[in-house]
Order: sequence, then structure tokens, then C-alpha cells
Amino acid sequence: MVEIILKNLTKRFGDVTAADNINLTINDGEFFTLLGPSGCGKTTTMRMIAGLEFPTEGQVFFDDKDVTQLPSYERNTGMVFQNYALWPHMKVFENVAYGLNVRKVPQNEIKERVKEALEQVKLGGMEDRFPTQLSGGQQQRVALARVLVINPAVLLLDEPLSNLDAKLRVQMREEIKDLQKRLGITTIYVTHDQEEAMSVSDRIAIQNHGRVMQIGDPLGIYNVPQNVFIATFMGRGTLLEGDVTSIDPDVSMKIGNIELTGNDSTGNIKAGDRASCIIRPDSYEVKQPDVPSNVMEGLVEWTSFIGPYTEVRIDVDGNKILVDVPPEFTPEVGGTLKVYIPYKDTIMLPLDVN
Repeated sequence: MVEIILKNLTKRFGDVTAADNINLTINDGEFFTLLGPSGCGKTTTMRMIAGLEFPTEGQVFFDDKDVTQLPSYERNTGMVFQNYALWPHMKVFENVAYGLNVRKVPQNEIKERVKEALEQVKLGGMEDRFPTQLSGGQQQRVALARVLVINPAVLLLDEPLSNLDAKLRVQMREEIKDLQKRLGITTIYVTHDQEEAMSVSDRIAIQNHGRVMQIGDPLGIYNVPQNVFIATFMGRGTLLEGDVTSIDPDVSMKIGNIELTGNDSTGNIKAGDRASCIIRPDSYEVKQPDVPSNVMEGLVEWTSFIGPYTEVRIDVDGNKILVDVPPEFTPEVGGTLKVYIPYKDTIMLPLDVN
């Protein structure tokens, strides 16, 4: 397949910088996700890789070949769009075969390749249906088969599941991940959904304001964020601000009357700094753990049963703290709740990095 290298990749639209000096390597056969909020530049970055946009500055390499100025049809990439982009007047077979017909592939070979592609996406036997006769998930599979049938070196997926309902999204992302691993194809996936990105990706690049903020595997990015934006973007969490009183051996912070100890994700915090602390709701425990932990106690303001857990909001010295507790644990509104947070799960970050 293909290793993709982006060097100083920049794209400007007038005064707007959509992609800002991006440098990264996507490994051969890797499932790599560009993740970020709307307008962060992730789709623009993908379109430059596809050859649908040309960079203002920088280069795109497929293996050792500079493809920066090559049009999309010379890059051997296949792209699945958010809106499926199926021809409504063509049957499933004709939609999937379209790219092969353009390439003037012999008809007997087209039949075999279309059949194989539809089997890969579990649509065998549906060749004679029109797109309007298919569910949203089936239409997305047709769009995927149409790309796979041309045997691309790189598979590009731009928000492919955003038009599906929640249950079908989960099913389809599992199928896409399984298919990608079976084919071993280099895949780039664009999404704004953090859970979706973490569930399918080998590695993730988080973008904001056109810049790549952090690259890493899902576990590393979730547990060791490099700035406040990433820490608050990746999952739920309570953001607190305070003064650093000590950094040896761990970072200690005073937030009003609250004293917390935690880990510095960046190694840049100094004693006396004003800093941020992020604690995720699922990091709290209602029983004293066997590891060094912070302790907080507050007034229960609100509870909500979610299913696998109960969401609780407590007021600790004027700070609104969101806590997940076991579903069988039912704190009363107006009562008090004591919770414990291991030092290792208490994320400390410089205040001025965002």
C-alpha cells in the first residue's frame, strides 16, 4: 500500500488559513483519523491528500513520490463522502461499476470485481436495487464498495457515518474497521466525533484552527493530553484553575480551599504558576482506592440515571463538579457526597497553552 508524508502543508483561502504548516506521517496500512471540531481544517487536509485541493505551501508524498501537484485521478485514492453521492437513476451494480467503466475495464472483469466488492460490504444479491430502495446504512456500503472496486492505494473517508442513526453508526464503524484490517489498506478518516475516532483509529491527529495539536494512539491522547483544548475536547471533564504550590514529586495545586495533586502532561508547569486541572467524571471513586488519591466532598445538586452509571453534579467550595457513580449508588439531592480521584487521573496543564 502507501505511506503518506505531509511536509509543511498549508492551505489558505484568502485571509483564512484552513491548514497551517502540517507535518505528519501516516504509516502504510494504518487507520489514521483527523479529528477536530467543525472548521478546524481536517476536511481541507484530506482534500489536499486526495488531490481535490492544492496546497498554498508544502508537499504531499506517497511513499517517496511527490504528488503535490498531481490531480486526484493520478493518485490512486478512493474517497467516500458524507452524503454518499450515489447516482439515483443507476442501480447498485451500475453505481459500483461506474469507476471501472470510466477506466474502460473489460465487462467480464467488471462483473467479477463488482460482485467481490459487494460481498466485501455484505451487499451481495442487491445489485438490481436502486439507491432509494436501500436504507442509509446500505447506501453507505454501496458508496464504500464503489471506492473499493477500483483497488485504491489509499482509502479516504470524510464524515462517512454522520447521516446515520446512533445504533447504525456503531455497527458501521465496526464493519469499516474490520474491512480495513482485512484489506490492509492505508486509511484516513475524518470525523468530529471523539468516541468514533477512538474506537476505529490506530492513531489520531487532533486539529484546531488549522493546526495539528497532538498526534498519538487513542489511549495516549486521552490519558496524556498536551493542552487544555485537547483535554476538554476528548471526552467529558471538569476544568478547574488554581495556583501551583509544588511540583515535586507531583504537581500540587490550590483552588480556593481545595488542594489537589496530579500529573503534569507536558512537563512545563512550574511552582507559582497559574495552571489548569482537568478531571474526567469516570475517574472518581466513591470508596477509598488503594492508590494515592485526592479527596473532595460537596453538596449534591443534581443526579441523572444514564444506564451504566449515574451522573451527579456536586458543589465543592463553589466549583461545579461532574461525577459518574455506579448505577446502584443513589446519592440524594441536598445531601453530601465524598469522592476520591487518584493522582494519576488528575490531569494538570499549563493555563496559557490552549
